[in-house]
Amino acid sequence: MTETPEYTPPRVWQWAQPNGGQFAHINRPVSGPTHDKELPVGRHPLQLYSLGSPNGQKVTILLEELLAAGFSGAEYDAWLINIGEGDQFSSGFVGVNPNSKIPAMVDRSGDAPVRIFESGAILIHLAEKFGAFLPTGGAARAECLSWLFWQVGSTPFLGGGFGHFYAYAPTKIEYAIDRFAMEVKRQLDVLDRRLAASEFLAGDAYTIADVAVWPWYGVLATEGLYEAGEFLQVQDYAHLRRWADAIAARPAVKRGRIVNRPFGDPAKQLRERHEASDFDRLGDATPAE
Repeated sequence: MTETPEYTPPRVWQWAQPNGGQFAHINRPVSGPTHDKELPVGRHPLQLYSLGSPNGQKVTILLEELLAAGFSGAEYDAWLINIGEGDQFSSGFVGVNPNSKIPAMVDRSGDAPVRIFESGAILIHLAEKFGAFLPTGGAARAECLSWLFWQVGSTPFLGGGFGHFYAYAPTKIEYAIDRFAMEVKRQLDVLDRRLAASEFLAGDAYTIADVAVWPWYGVLATEGLYEAGEFLQVQDYAHLRRWADAIAARPAVKRGRIVNRPFGDPAKQLRERHEASDFDRLGDATPAE
């Protein structure tokens, strides 16, 4: 194993600024706002405050799937929250999500605005609101929710664990990378075995479980999230890759991937506000990398 400096934790942890490598300027051990700024409000019932990261894509993909299915009430305004610049610590955003993480949503379709934060909660809210992409009961609903919460519980090992130490940490630590690579490969095998027996994660129907899992594990298996495809040998997971390719081909998924995407080819981004005319212009273009 690669030699690393010996570290003995102190009796009481102290915040040594800066700390956190690439994200040191926004990482901090306290919550709450750092500055006053109200959130914008557009003309649609649903107001989304997010970024085109995997967690943000879950919600925009579902919104685009709902619109494609004919639910006009799913029209939304998508406002960019640039987490690299600390937008998530504004007073307005903290008022919607006290945890200062994207995505967050305000549903203004009723008598009083309703805030929803955490991507899994937003997916369930939207699926139940429109009666789509979530079975209404029985074993099918239980299977869908099980895979949805599998993603919620598992992905921190992929993003905050493997992704951080493999791609972002200021020092490459063999133990940390090996620890999280092992867990991510176990998770990929879990998905591959499930998708060997089922077209979609919850069964024969496409659901919010697929919407939640795909931006993380589907992209990892086919496009190499964190440029780690070769390292993790993602080509070995044939059933997962079959599923991932099928979902990537859906027009609503292609559209949902580029909402609030602040990087890449400007012609393949859609920033700040959803407008149907913008998507008509973009058509089914494959999102830029």
